[in-house]
Amino acid sequence: MPIKHLLSLADLKPEDLTHLVNRSVETAAGQTNDRKNLAGKVIGVYFKKPSTRTRTSFSVGALKLGAQIIAYGPNDLQVVTGETLEDTALALSGYLNALVIRTNESIIEMRALAGQDEMAIINAMSENEHPSQAIADLSTIKERFGRLANIHVLYLGEGNNTAAALAWATALTPKMKITFVTPSGYGLSESTLEMVRECASRRGATIEHQHEIDKLPRNVDAVYTSRWQTMGTPHTDPQWREKFGPYSVTPALMHQVSKSANTIFLHDLPAVRGEEAAVEVLNGPQSLVWRQARHKLFSAMAIMEWCLSGDRMH
Repeated sequence: MPIKHLLSLADLKPEDLTHLVNRSVETAAGQTNDRKNLAGKVIGVYFKKPSTRTRTSFSVGALKLGAQIIAYGPNDLQVVTGETLEDTALALSGYLNALVIRTNESIIEMRALAGQDEMAIINAMSENEHPSQAIADLSTIKERFGRLANIHVLYLGEGNNTAAALAWATALTPKMKITFVTPSGYGLSESTLEMVRECASRRGATIEHQHEIDKLPRNVDAVYTSRWQTMGTPHTDPQWREKFGPYSVTPALMHQVSKSANTIFLHDLPAVRGEEAAVEVLNGPQSLVWRQARHKLFSAMAIMEWCLSGDRMH
């Protein structure tokens, strides 16, 4: 089977995303624990930025699937000495079956690495998007509710790469809805909104975006937030904390927007407790953040199989 890259959810067909989510849920249920679909494969894990969950989940997932791994730090490859990305990719493709990469830079770098057709390139987070996170998010939601259609997610906080991936994931999922409520100046870009809304309109999905914290939707199925400083990168505006403060997820806010006790709370982690979410919410009965973190492993396994083995649900 030819290899496939996962650079952006925008590159996927709806059936591809459905397969990845379903496969992740199936793995979470323990139905595929004995498979070694990647036996004999070698996966490179190239992280230019810190990671706890994503790096570990791809590494452990590869081992569980029978692959071997080789890890690279930010200064280990000779791109730092001037070798082009294209030359680096051509060399590595002679050794590796896939390269999982995290960077705080543009996805353009990953597309350059994907110019060859022997080694799959997997986006484990770029400046623009965090696709594997969104697949983990959707699989967590589907595991809990048994469906994604007619699920309404309320996202509060910064319109960062996690938000962009969630927007694309929602747009590819028929009848799913997401409402982004962000501080003014910290939302999704107009170009991203235009593209995801056009995609959503073809599938009966809904993408809403606004800045007014006093006009939150009610009766949502999930409340989602993310760290206010993505990858710990500081905001240049000295007043940014005052702008973000009202968007913190508190017990009162959860009560205000929840459909019932079944409404769940999600966070991509790491969390700054007491900042983007109250401790009582993170540790509360509606929180699924630790199950969501576990789903990063299941989704990583689904992604690597999809990229390398042509795996399909039966």
